[in-house]
Amino acid sequence: MLILNAADVRRALPMRETIEAMKHAYAALSAGRAEVPLRARLTIPSQEATALFMPAYVADDEGDADADSSALAIKVVTLFPNNIPAGLPFIHAAVLVMDAKNGQTLALLEGSTLTAIRTGAGVGAATDLLANPNCQYAAILGAGVQARAQLEAICAVRKIETVWIYTPNPASVQAFILEMQDRVSVKLVPAESPFGAIADAEIICTATTSTTPVFKDGGVWPGTHINGTGSYTSKMREIPPRTIDIARVFVDSRAACRAEAGELIRAARRGVFSWETATEIGEIILGQKPGRTSPREITFFKSVGVAVQDAVAAQLALKNARKMGLGQEVAW
Repeated sequence: MLILNAADVRRALPMRETIEAMKHAYAALSAGRAEVPLRARLTIPSQEATALFMPAYVADDEGDADADSSALAIKVVTLFPNNIPAGLPFIHAAVLVMDAKNGQTLALLEGSTLTAIRTGAGVGAATDLLANPNCQYAAILGAGVQARAQLEAICAVRKIETVWIYTPNPASVQAFILEMQDRVSVKLVPAESPFGAIADAEIICTATTSTTPVFKDGGVWPGTHINGTGSYTSKMREIPPRTIDIARVFVDSRAACRAEAGELIRAARRGVFSWETATEIGEIILGQKPGRTSPREITFFKSVGVAVQDAVAAQLALKNARKMGLGQEVAW
């Protein structure tokens, strides 16, 4: 069995290649070539924590389990908010990869890095499909691990010139810019408010754990593309209801979002959004439904994360790791 640590996973999942892999994952999900149960959730009340269990099986384009492109994996994620004051990571994760042909255990991957990269790559895929082609200005609300990956992803698919960064903690913004400025060839600018961040943005990414909208209605220009990936429970929200009302809504998975996308659940209850109007990203890739239909249309991609992304990303990481000689082989 091959073990890949965080550094191995990072090297094995270059952003541009992972974005294409996420398009494959979304297409497989919408085509019915993926078996992806809703994730199981286990609560740890004493720590106000949650553990998530996310299995997935993905067949190749012909539905053949014997093909090398098929994938079988399970990710375990723990979310311990009390870790933050103690200086420990909020999220820990591991991904176990099995051979879809015979069930043999193939690899164990550090999952937090994989999750960040595949989530960012999912945003990259949606941005590539939905954002106006000549976007130059973007905003990121949030300054954590997910925000970093999303910055890399949108810069991989559009020729971005300037990105405004906002979070209520200015020190976090400065740390974000200090770390990321040398990793992307764009100008990173701290914003003093959410409105200041999105005022000129053609692409908006939200990557927070907020339970209330992170910007106000009325600040989004026609033609803007929005990626909302931070909220992943029915109680969390990042995008305000009026913005959802005026946008075309795209999702990673209708079933997953109906269970976990707080802003869409709330918008549906208030009658400003109907689930029947939501388009899965995979349906665009398959040519079943259109993406952006005009330059002035506001598009909103909502992702809660689906295990098909983990399985496909893990398969890609394993393939690249073997080519590059990464990781450590252990007897199983």
